[in-house]
Amino acid sequence: MRMRNRRARAGLAVTTAAVLGLAGCDALGGGDGSSSGSQARQARPSPSPTPLWDSSPSSIAAVGDSVTRGFDACAVLQDCPEVSWATGGSAEVNSLAVRLLGASKAATHSWNYAVTGARMADLPGQMARAAARKPQLVTVMAGANDACRDSTAAMTPVADFRAEFEDALGTLRRAVPTAQVYVTSVPNLKRLWAQGRTSALGKQVWKLGICPSMLGDADALDAAATERRDTVQRRVADYNTVLEEVCAKDERCRFDGGAVYDFRFGTDQLSHWDWFHPSTDGQARLAEIAYRKVVAKER
Repeated sequence: MRMRNRRARAGLAVTTAAVLGLAGCDALGGGDGSSSGSQARQARPSPSPTPLWDSSPSSIAAVGDSVTRGFDACAVLQDCPEVSWATGGSAEVNSLAVRLLGASKAATHSWNYAVTGARMADLPGQMARAAARKPQLVTVMAGANDACRDSTAAMTPVADFRAEFEDALGTLRRAVPTAQVYVTSVPNLKRLWAQGRTSALGKQVWKLGICPSMLGDADALDAAATERRDTVQRRVADYNTVLEEVCAKDERCRFDGGAVYDFRFGTDQLSHWDWFHPSTDGQARLAEIAYRKVVAKER
């Protein structure tokens, strides 16, 4: 009997050891090879997601107004797209297209659909023409003419401005979902008035109808004139808020953060025909700003 009991106890010990062996040492707080392998797999870094913003696009289209057309930069009251900050081929300007694509490729893979005098309401049509090219990057500079009206009452309402900009981006997205968009802020029109009013020639050209809401009666400093200019300036600030907010909702859109608005155009950066639009040097400064924003790693 005692012999059978000893044999039974020995058999139980062997069985218990076998069970513990199958369960692994984790039951006692240790670890085995399979656990280490699992930890190693967890420690292995996952691949980084492909960034949505490509700082080296292979084609560029530009939409907007007279600034992107190089208006008054080369001759009085004439477009000069050769010096456009966005797509021009001028070596003096070194446009965004030239900086990103190189001079030879910029000549064949960049397109300027901006129109002098255009307002935000015109942008969806321009964007449709740009989208037909399937560009990888589209530059937008628009809004100044929405504030530059015959009177402050005629300025584009902010709600309309927002709807028109959203329409323009929607037009692009439906045709080219992955196109990137660089949006500049509207320039500081009051600062341009303050700089240009020192030129007698500039003020004579202003009388031909350049931004009457801000530049009209340029030497007047009475309360009514001051309020008129301040009203235009507030509207420009509102437009820039819209551009920033709408752009922020699009993962492939970059706003310049107010860089163009903040840029202090001096006499060298203004056209010496109208003292309001950028000169060739001013266009070069806009190209520099755009390039920094487009190639920046942060959103």
